[in-house]
Amino acid sequence: MWLDALGVLAMELDLVNMFLIAGGTLAIPILAFIASFLLWPSALIKVYYWYWRRALGMQVRYADSEAYRFCYSVRGKPGTRPTVLMLHGFSAHKDMWLSMMKFLPKHLHLVCVDMPGHGGTTQTNVKDYSIEGQVRRIHQFVETLRLNKKPFHLVGTSMGGNVAGVYAACYPSDICGLTLICPAGLKYPNESQFIQHLRDLEKTKNIHSIPLIPSTPAEMEEMLKLCSYVRFKIPQQILQGLVDVRIPHNDFYREVFMEIVGEKSRHSLYENMHLITAPVQVIWGKQDQVIDVSGASVLAEALPGCQVDLLDNCGHSVVMERPRKSAKLLMDFMISQQNASNSSCKKLS
Repeated sequence: MWLDALGVLAMELDLVNMFLIAGGTLAIPILAFIASFLLWPSALIKVYYWYWRRALGMQVRYADSEAYRFCYSVRGKPGTRPTVLMLHGFSAHKDMWLSMMKFLPKHLHLVCVDMPGHGGTTQTNVKDYSIEGQVRRIHQFVETLRLNKKPFHLVGTSMGGNVAGVYAACYPSDICGLTLICPAGLKYPNESQFIQHLRDLEKTKNIHSIPLIPSTPAEMEEMLKLCSYVRFKIPQQILQGLVDVRIPHNDFYREVFMEIVGEKSRHSLYENMHLITAPVQVIWGKQDQVIDVSGASVLAEALPGCQVDLLDNCGHSVVMERPRKSAKLLMDFMISQQNASNSSCKKLS
């Protein structure tokens, strides 16, 4: 009888050990997550981007050209629809498009490149960071990957919108369509508070008070409020992580910023928009505090047939605030342009 009792006790102990082992196994990733959240939030942010790239099928690749290296992510292969090349904004990187990617067709050939000096793309000198210099580098990237083997659709936001517009003006045969999201580089009928702040910055020359280059969690929170109409509740640890990721690059960001707001680049899109021949779509958040939405009317007047979509309750970070809507607008525009092209070909034949 007591042997039976010992046997039952042994089985119970084995069961307890099994639960302890299972609990320990689960505890390891949970504890790792908590430790990362509290102690290394910047590492957690990098893991977050890695996870979403993997989940959305985006592959990171590199392209070398004349000792210059471009870092980019890609999904899909060239098909019946044009390739889509996406240019991010100032101090961002290729992963800023991930929130929009999940609403775009998986068969669409998407290419998101790190702009000159940003992310994994080579940092060189200030000449590359002017809008003209960035256009040259993006054209170098396009030719390296042979993206212009047939015309592609170019998308750019903010600084990337300035570059995209000037690229379309300089290399019209490369482009079959152009989508500009809150683009910089125009002369705006109404100036935002941010632009007014830049005027004060010119007088004081205080390059350490640029709202788009935060150095503390509080400054990061203020930057997010400036760029987004939607108010995201972000834990202090994540704000710290976002700052930690950016601080090593802040001197570079200041260099780029002073170049793109300088006389040579400040109105690049405005000065070149009359040379754009591709169909143009403009998407803008009505509550944009960085670059005033009145810029949309400037493009609409200069470019006959330009399609303008203004989004309610949306600020400067259109892609992150309204990813589903942005993806739908982009696809609708591309499909309408392709249908118009097919119809034109049928009439000619």
